[in-house]
Amino acid sequence: MGTRAWALLLVLCGTIFLEGIDVAMLAVAIPSIRSDLDLPTDTAAWVMSAYVLGYAGFTLLGGRAADLLGRRRMFLTWLTVFLAFSGLGGFATEGWTLIVARFVTGVSAAFMTPAALSLITTSYEEGEQRNKALLVFAGTAAGGFSLGLVIGGLLTQLGWRWVFFAPVLLAGALLVAAIRLIPAMPLTNEPEKSPGRPRRRTEGFDILGATAAAAAMLLAAYAVIRLEHGLDGWQLTAGAAVAATALLVVFVAVERRTPTPLVRLGILRTGSVVRADLGALLFVGAFFGFQFVLTLYLQELRGWSSLQTAIALVVLGCDAILAPTLTPRLVTRFGHAKVILGGFVLAVVAYGLFLPVGMDWSYAAMFPTLIIAGTAFALAYGPLTIAATDGVAESEQGLASGLLHTATQFGSAIGISAVTAVYGLASSGTSTGSDPDATLSAFRAALIVPVAMVTLGALLSSFGLGSRTKPPAAGAPAAPTTAAATATVAVTAAPTTAAIPDASANPTRQALS
Repeated sequence: MGTRAWALLLVLCGTIFLEGIDVAMLAVAIPSIRSDLDLPTDTAAWVMSAYVLGYAGFTLLGGRAADLLGRRRMFLTWLTVFLAFSGLGGFATEGWTLIVARFVTGVSAAFMTPAALSLITTSYEEGEQRNKALLVFAGTAAGGFSLGLVIGGLLTQLGWRWVFFAPVLLAGALLVAAIRLIPAMPLTNEPEKSPGRPRRRTEGFDILGATAAAAAMLLAAYAVIRLEHGLDGWQLTAGAAVAATALLVVFVAVERRTPTPLVRLGILRTGSVVRADLGALLFVGAFFGFQFVLTLYLQELRGWSSLQTAIALVVLGCDAILAPTLTPRLVTRFGHAKVILGGFVLAVVAYGLFLPVGMDWSYAAMFPTLIIAGTAFALAYGPLTIAATDGVAESEQGLASGLLHTATQFGSAIGISAVTAVYGLASSGTSTGSDPDATLSAFRAALIVPVAMVTLGALLSSFGLGSRTKPPAAGAPAAPTTAAATATVAVTAAPTTAAIPDASANPTRQALS
């Protein structure tokens, strides 16, 4: 890749890094925020949950909006909103202000992140170049979260408001660079001639479908978050789940009937896409669930400080190094399906090693789990991103990205809620606060959740082992797996699709070349 291509990738990866550190820093700072603003427990919990609600509720809409309304436009607009409301959180003096700021920040991430990912998948040629870009993107995401724990610990020492102001500075720098580096892609009424450009919306927007989708995702996310309460208030949890299911049925009915659907339901018949999204949900859910239990174990049972815990977990960020270096070589040699399966198997080993955790385990005893878990993330997450966008036309890359990020957000919420619920059920009837043995036993029970999730993910990913596309013989053009792959070869498509033109029609790739 040339200098400009690397510069654009740096900006787009900076966005997912920003999203990662933003979440991680707040996780470290929430105890200080709660103490300083004298927030009740439920309000403090909603400061964290509001972001997940906004992100999970609107990611699907955000991904499709990037396809229909313009990836550059969505990226720049919502990066600006992210900047503004992160700053608002830093000036908050009451809990409700923080909750509103975090919800809107989550919504902005729901539109911004799929736009960034779809800009990558439509700006870099399919194959080694795109795979490397996606693996760098995935590694940056995990690296941002891991470094965010440490940065959040340091900034919290200066004052928790810096946890909100620091992302403002980074977002501002990214915004200035993005305006210069992302080429404008004018709307066109001839999408078959310009696959990289969004279609001019002369036929209207699927408002009813968008409303039903957002409402269903919001209620589903709320139901998942409430799982952490266990059987307490189960009627409200069940009601939210039933309402979400009903709205999802309405959404499907609307999409089948509207001439311009928000989501073309046929994309869900692409086996690799669905398998990758479910795999990402299980893998990310297990990762966040394990990390949540580990953090509680270190701070509540072992008495480690937030900064000590953050530094201990830095080794999980080894994937930021491995993802762009080791993983591309493995994908080239074995194909992404086998590498994904390898990542899941390593995750099973990592979390399984931690099941017999003891009261006085040294860091050396924990280290194998941490380094193996980080390596597993490097092997699985990037190739899952590749698989989730493989076989999808350029005009739907934003939708595919939205589906992936919706899955990962629900995965993180399910993972954390499930381990919390199991911990609560395992510790019910005992005084875990005054009985360290009971607390440790509850932690061990909760650790079964991430092991079960990655085991299920390994079984699911094993079904895709035969899906790898073999490289073409020398001199023979390959049938592309995505619309972007036909950079120099005119392809006669199936009767239901149009022929795909030369990639030079894509202004972003043209600017990068």
